Amino acid sequence: MNKIKNIGVLTSGGDSPGMNAAIRAVVRGSLYYKLEVTGILRGYDGLINADFISMDGKSVANIIQRGGTILKTARCDEFRTKEGRAKAYQNLVDHKIDALVVIGGDGTFTGADIFSKEYDIPVVGLPGTIDNDLEGTDLTIGYDTAINTVVNAVDKIRDTAESHDRLFIVEVMGRDSGLIALRSGIGVGAEAILIPEAKTSVDELITRLHHGRKDKASKIIVVAEGDEAGGAYKVGEVLKEEFPSYDIRISVLGHIQRGGKPSCMDRVLASRLGVAAVEGLLEGKTGVMAGQINREIVFTPFFKAIKHIDAAQITPAWLRLAEILSL
Repeated sequence: MNKIKNIGVLTSGGDSPGMNAAIRAVVRGSLYYKLEVTGILRGYDGLINADFISMDGKSVANIIQRGGTILKTARCDEFRTKEGRAKAYQNLVDHKIDALVVIGGDGTFTGADIFSKEYDIPVVGLPGTIDNDLEGTDLTIGYDTAINTVVNAVDKIRDTAESHDRLFIVEVMGRDSGLIALRSGIGVGAEAILIPEAKTSVDELITRLHHGRKDKASKIIVVAEGDEAGGAYKVGEVLKEEFPSYDIRISVLGHIQRGGKPSCMDRVLASRLGVAAVEGLLEGKTGVMAGQINREIVFTPFFKAIKHIDAAQITPAWLRLAEILSL
């Protein structure tokens, strides 16, 4: 017989749209199975400092449409230490919390993987990150909203670019992963997309611009912040020297990509995975992330989930598509 009676839930690392929908699903899924739910504020920091709140159906009412996270989030260096994790575990024991659902990305799951191996407490993760850079799920919670935010912003930029015959370099989030730039760049019809995985040189970009159509009234280049070219401003400096006649403008979208109401897809994904996490814990699963692949729920060990997607398998085809459509 399953001994779980009280599930703790936390959000950690960078926030992403849909985290509240995931929290709601974990709470209501737990209540459905007659379990108690404890909210842990500010991620692992709250776990170490016993910043806990009791949650019920009312506490998650009217949050499915809200961006951010009602449980707050924070980075926590102390959780990286054995002493910090020991303190966190003792707090769980003292408050009779039998299992954990952690919502976050790479760093969150790295900590959860170590914690679940050190202590006898079941832990299941939910992929909450706008970067979509986790193995074990087709989409992460927040990615769909983020790329739609980028598309909406660049569509507006395109309007003014067309009006003034300008070249806009738009920088999007993606320190280690270019998947936001890749999908949104195709979605807005960008003339070029620069991402960390492809290692496209600025010289290649210059060659493409020289050989591109001269009659285009506007040009959009989407750059992931982690691209080896150095980001939008660095690319802009080089292009201004090469093309002095171009009216080049820079736009860094920044944290607007994290905020805003989650899309329907993110709400549904978060809801499905939240309930799956609760049911996975009740089935005895631990040290895994709940994800969705080909519309089916799958559970992937943390150590596999945090290994970034093999860019060699997906990047060339997407970049080739972008190049064909930019002619």
